[in-house]
This record gives sequence, structure tokens and C-alpha cells, in this order.
Amino acid sequence: MATDGLPEAGRAKLRIFQKMERDPPRSPAPVDQYHTALVMGDLGSLQPLMAQHYGDANVVFEIHKNEMEWRVKSPATFGLSGLWSLEYKRELTNPLCITASHGHTDCVRHLLRWDADVNAAPGGQSALHEACRGGHTACAELLLEHRANPDLPSEEGLTPLHLCTSPDTLGCAQLLVKHGALVNQASSEGQESPLHIAAKHGLRDHTLLYLQHGARVDNRNSREETPLSVACGRAQEPYEQERYLEVCRLLLRHGADANATDEEEKSPLHKACKNASYLLVQLLLQNQAKVNVFDYNGTSPMACVLQSASFKRECRPHRTVQMLLNHGSQRIWPGAFEKVLKSCASTPEVIGILFNSYSKLRVSEKWREVIPEDVFQMHQPFYQSLFMLSQTPRCLQHLCRCVVRKHLGSKCWSCIPQLPVPEPLKHYLLLEPEALLL
Repeated sequence: MATDGLPEAGRAKLRIFQKMERDPPRSPAPVDQYHTALVMGDLGSLQPLMAQHYGDANVVFEIHKNEMEWRVKSPATFGLSGLWSLEYKRELTNPLCITASHGHTDCVRHLLRWDADVNAAPGGQSALHEACRGGHTACAELLLEHRANPDLPSEEGLTPLHLCTSPDTLGCAQLLVKHGALVNQASSEGQESPLHIAAKHGLRDHTLLYLQHGARVDNRNSREETPLSVACGRAQEPYEQERYLEVCRLLLRHGADANATDEEEKSPLHKACKNASYLLVQLLLQNQAKVNVFDYNGTSPMACVLQSASFKRECRPHRTVQMLLNHGSQRIWPGAFEKVLKSCASTPEVIGILFNSYSKLRVSEKWREVIPEDVFQMHQPFYQSLFMLSQTPRCLQHLCRCVVRKHLGSKCWSCIPQLPVPEPLKHYLLLEPEALLL
């Protein structure tokens, strides 16, 4: 049997249900030929198959699949967290959903001429859902022209707009909005609006589209997250952060609350700091994000970046630490500096910036014990300069820096660049990282 188009994990049997188990095919013909023609968009084969064998465009395909599925079991019973089990699965679909999911516009048009039900969803999603998920704009347009419901919820409570999750789906999103799709419709399970979805996937143009058509910028999902909060939490990798930054700029420009907290009392700034997204942190602070707020667990934005610094070295977490301090972030309690040194030893730039934010901080010999030997050797000049300060007071230049910074407080970031002093001195006052501590 031909199985083109079926998922790799489930080479399966195909069976067609006729309406009310009647209206059998006009003459015998292999079901897989019909299915293959739909998957491949082979209109030349589809036309005679429908004319001679399958005259009903609304037949339902039943796909039987046997797939390996991970099932969680009781550790007490099996001594394992789960088992791979061969599970029987039954999926339902129809010709219109199949061909729309592959973007075959000519086949969709042919099926509609044969009175295919444009809103049928035997498997839980309509043909419009399938077309939008795949970013097939021409198919989506044809379906909408034939009165497909742009707000039809799937079995999982998702409208077609919720399935526009990639840049390729912008055309579909534009068509849906043009045909009256509700931009504030919440999904059933997560209570996510299309704007949440756009923010989650870093889709700037989708975000702008929804905002221009009345999307509520501070709508909340089931976890009390706004779209801004979602975007800040998803900007995890360096190569992703630019597009999430653009989304956040748009949201803030349209009035998003930079201090809206989720169910754990985490602000967008908490999440941006956890991801060590320096430019995003800067954007939030420039939009009046509060730098000294605490989440439900008593964690500040500064603590968030320090906790993740060793895992986010490629994101240059010291830039986030520097930005927070220049906007008035509270410093780490001196007694906790040993813990910070232990968790951030592999990022000496972070240690240096934090250390330089104090006018005086007693260097303990015990600190040497918490630094892994390989890390110490890798950054030996820096750590040697740190421990040399255990017997030496800080230089007068550093003490003067601390006085200036204390006077300016949370305005360091804006006032220091305007001082009539040489650029290197401005950098020094703004805690630019130094190779050695003096």
C-alpha cells in the first residue's frame, strides 16, 4: 500500500467512512490512491477518482496508527519514571483538511466545487486551521471566500489565528483579520490571545497587525502573563533576542505595562534578567520598569541574572548586571558575596563589576575555596588581583568613583554620559569591566 504523506512514526491503515455508513464508493478503488492524490496535490488523479469512485467530497478518513509513546508510570512499581509503550491511535480527517494542510489550492477549489463542507472538522481542526498552520495563504483565502468561519475553535480551543505561529503565516493572519477574526479571542486551555501567540514566537509583524486592529496590549493568560511578559520570558538565545526586542518595543509603544506581574509576581524585568538579555533589560528600564522589585520567592531582577550568569555567558551577563547597577539596583548583601562568587566564578566580568560597586568590601581568604581550580587558572590574573586586595585598601580613584555614583544614584546611566570629562573616565564611572581590580 502506498503511504506517502503519512507520519513516519505511524505507517497505517486507511479507511473511509461514508456518511451514516451509506453511499458506498461507486466502484472499488484503493483508498490509498485517493489519499495520495490529496496529499500530493495531484489534481489530474483526483478528478477521475472523485468522478468515478468517490463522489462525496465529505468522506472521512480514518487513519489507524501504532506509535511508540512515552507513558509515565509509578517509580515504586517499575523502578523507572516511565515506559515506552506501543499505543493504538485513531485519527480522523477529510479530503479538504488533507489538501489544505499541504497548500494545494487547485485541489481545495475542486473539492469546494463538489460541495465540500468548508467548516467540517472531523479530526478536531477545520481546513482553515490546517491552511493557517502551514502558512498556505492562497488556500486560506479561498476557504474564507467560501465562508469558512475565521473564529471556529478547534477541539483544543484554538482559532485559526492561534495557529499563525511563524513568519510565513503573516498572510493568513492578515486575511483572517480582514474577514473579521477576533484578535482578542482567548484559547480555551491557556487563555492566550493571538497577541500572546505572536509575542511567544517573536513575530513583530503579527504583533503590529493585532495591535492595529484593537488587540488589548495587557491582556492576561491563565498564568496572569501579559504579551510583554511572555516575550521577555521567551528571549532565551542570543540569536533570538533581536526579534523579541522588536516585539517588546512595539508592545511598550502601544502602552504595555512594563511592571505587570504574573501569578508568581515576576515582572518582565525578572524574566529579561534571567535570560541575560542586556538590550531588553535596557529597554524595560527606559520604560520605567522597577529595578528593585521582588517576586513571590523574594528574588530581585539582580538575583535573577546572577543565578543564570554561568549558563548565559554567551549573552554577556555582566552587561545586564552593569545596567541594573547604573539604574539604581540594590547591591548584593556583602555577606552573600561568597555565594555569588561561587555561582558566577566562570564570569569574572560579573564579579569585577559587582565588586567595584562597593566603596569597600572585605576580601575573605575563604573565597578562594569556592572557586573551582580550573576556573581560577583560566582567569588567574583577575583572581590574583582580587585576593591581593585582602591586605590593600582600594585606590583613591575608586573611592572617588563611589562618591560620584552614590550622589547620582539611579540616574548614573543618564547623568554620567553628560559629564564634561574624558570618555575613559565616563566608562570608569559606569563600571565598565576591567581586566584587573585595583
